[in-house]
Amino acid sequence: MTARFTASDRARVGDLRQLASVRRIVLDDGAERGVHALAFSTGGGLDFWALADRALDIGPLWWKGTPIAWVSPLGFRSPFLHDAESEGGQGFGRMLSGMVITGGLDHIRQPIGEHPLHGRFPFTPASVHAYGEDWDAAEPMLFCEGEATQWLRGGASLRLHRRIEAPVSGNTLTIIDTVENIGAKPTPQALLYHCNLGFPAIAAGTTVRSHDQLLLGPIAPPDLSVTNSVTSYPVKGAEGHCLVSTAMSDGSILEVTFRFAADTLPHLQLMHDLRPNGMLVAVEPCTSARLEGGLSDVEHILAPGEKRHYRLSIGLSNRPAAAV
Repeated sequence: MTARFTASDRARVGDLRQLASVRRIVLDDGAERGVHALAFSTGGGLDFWALADRALDIGPLWWKGTPIAWVSPLGFRSPFLHDAESEGGQGFGRMLSGMVITGGLDHIRQPIGEHPLHGRFPFTPASVHAYGEDWDAAEPMLFCEGEATQWLRGGASLRLHRRIEAPVSGNTLTIIDTVENIGAKPTPQALLYHCNLGFPAIAAGTTVRSHDQLLLGPIAPPDLSVTNSVTSYPVKGAEGHCLVSTAMSDGSILEVTFRFAADTLPHLQLMHDLRPNGMLVAVEPCTSARLEGGLSDVEHILAPGEKRHYRLSIGLSNRPAAAV
């Protein structure tokens, strides 16, 4: 059983960050050089980085030492090397890496018109307003807060305020987002959380379920025939739910659970690519249904000054394979 750390442990250590912490780090090599991040360690087995220079998205994530997130050969490439318009609007594909990437804020999915794949917001550097450890809360909490802005004079101008929370000794992280129209005219507001799982969290036998519905699996990678399969589902009920389960080498079942607010994220999209050297399953709560050709259905219109709220929680756990 994981130890439960509280403020009462203060007398037992020189610094409570020995038990759980949020620390600023800067990557300093290759395509990642200069990327600023916040390294979370809950003391309960969950460790992850919030990438400040990539909209406070989640980069690598570990559960009890096991890597969970899919990571590309370029790692967490600096946003200053990013060109969303490259590759015919497919520039997103050169930056895809990490546990969570936020698509939007006025467009998601395939390029159309002036919009590149998943919009211009992904990989926008954020301003970090606060971070640290709140040991005096009723439930001691690690947190960070910040903002990232997508702006065009006379065009779509949207700001995302993000707070990330992870309970001390806990096994969950929660992303709490507010998107505000800071422009002068109404604009479509779209959002997609591109949550990317890789080996060993994804392996032979992995299944993906939403409530009682089997959405994917058991899969049998590697599979050269599955290159970029994408399916969209309407969310049933008041809370979106997705459970990814994989048998681990120690005989346990790894479970990664996604929970999200269905009032603002009424659709769940799955993408999987099972080719060698790139095995990826992406769980993608989003604001609209996927249409033919990978385009999006009509998005919610956000009036000037109006705000829209989002919430996504990711939980990690292990259970014995024989457990029901």
